[in-house]
Amino acid sequence: MHAPLAGALVFLASGSVLVLETLAGRLMAPYVGVSLETFTGIIGVVLAGIATGTWVGGRLADRIDPRSLLPVALTLGGGTAIAAVPIIRTIGPGADASSPPTIVTLAGLAFFLPSALLSAVSPLTVKAQLRDIGHTGRVVGRVEALGTAGSLVGVFGTGFILVAEFPTTPVVLVLGGLLAATGIALWLARPSLGRGAIVVAGTVLAVVASGAAVLAGSPCDIETAYYCADVEVDDARPSGRILWLDDLRHAYVDLDDPTHLEFNYTKLLGDVVDAMAPAGEPLAALHLGGGGFTLPRYLEATRPGSTSLVLELDPGVVRIAEEELGLVTHDRLRVRTGDARTHLRSIDTSSADLVIGDAFGGRAVPYHLATREFVADIARVLTEDGIYAQNIIDRPSMRFLRADIATMRAVFEHVAALGPARRFDATSGGNTIVIASNAPLPLTELGEQLAARGADDVVLTGDALDAFVAGAPVLTDDYAPVDQLLT
Repeated sequence: MHAPLAGALVFLASGSVLVLETLAGRLMAPYVGVSLETFTGIIGVVLAGIATGTWVGGRLADRIDPRSLLPVALTLGGGTAIAAVPIIRTIGPGADASSPPTIVTLAGLAFFLPSALLSAVSPLTVKAQLRDIGHTGRVVGRVEALGTAGSLVGVFGTGFILVAEFPTTPVVLVLGGLLAATGIALWLARPSLGRGAIVVAGTVLAVVASGAAVLAGSPCDIETAYYCADVEVDDARPSGRILWLDDLRHAYVDLDDPTHLEFNYTKLLGDVVDAMAPAGEPLAALHLGGGGFTLPRYLEATRPGSTSLVLELDPGVVRIAEEELGLVTHDRLRVRTGDARTHLRSIDTSSADLVIGDAFGGRAVPYHLATREFVADIARVLTEDGIYAQNIIDRPSMRFLRADIATMRAVFEHVAALGPARRFDATSGGNTIVIASNAPLPLTELGEQLAARGADDVVLTGDALDAFVAGAPVLTDDYAPVDQLLT
């Protein structure tokens, strides 16, 4: 086998494995969320496939003409890569999203075989080129280098370009089709080597899997660079819109009434806003996470003259808010896209009366936004009596909530938590609002706000908060196991 062809095959196969690994998180997110466990499961499965494919491919190369096996590996690799889409979309809806074994099983069913088949290409190619044992180092070194180069192109090209420009399913279909077509072309060049039945089977698998992927459809109405998104009309409120990100209801927006707060956690944040200053008084607010932009618009409607700067990671979420949720940006409601922590460094000291943290999901928590170092930077940005109000989603036994409060108390002098009483006896998961300031919190006014709207939420502070948080770790940049705390 000519060296240029061998190099191209290894480059393609190795790059394809990394494309699939990168896209695996996108395909699985609607069913198991995006968390450290998700990516750990995917990476582990793909590495197991690479190890298995390399080992088995090497053994087979010593027993069978590797030139006859290369078309088999490529066509079957392409077919099984495409089959990952319908496998996930068939099994995913019934998956237990909180179970690491479920994540590993789902990833294994979808991605182990294509990773193994495509990883067999490297040892098969080495054996097909090796004619002189004296050149073993040169041949192996070239194959390994080209395989690594393909992997680099695969991961960078997917993460920086493909995910941002194209939906996931077409990328997988095109990739699988390219692999299968390459395998067919190799076999047609030397049909006398045999294995034609397997090559045809791999091709049929690719075609059938493509049809199944198309028929399975996509759970995404809109696919952004980070989320599988959908906007749903509220049947009970025609002007209401529900924003779904992956498998969670993320935000609710009333197109006709920006003062309407549907979710309980947004009502609690509204109570904090209304308790911290006289009605109608403008506030300077910084929002960590945009979502449906419910709170910035609430501030704009209830406190004319307020300013809101929203730090939103995903440009696609901003686009959805503008196109489907009625968001209109202007000088007093600005958006910066990108990571909130890096943007926070450029925010002026003592420039915000209020910081609202709403960047955490039920299973997706950017750990670097939960650490003492990050909270200290928020304290820098707040005015002398400013308040940091953070939305936390946790489940029994509320280990992440406890650690988050402990972390807030390591930075701020005054901290309280708002939510249903069952949150604080750890019998029910859900949303809790944690508020913090270096000035006394408006707890009396907050209690009046809760009573005025008949809320059954409680304010946890003082000794009760001490007892709830007792023993919880303070999260730092060096130690923030938020995914494990959540599960």
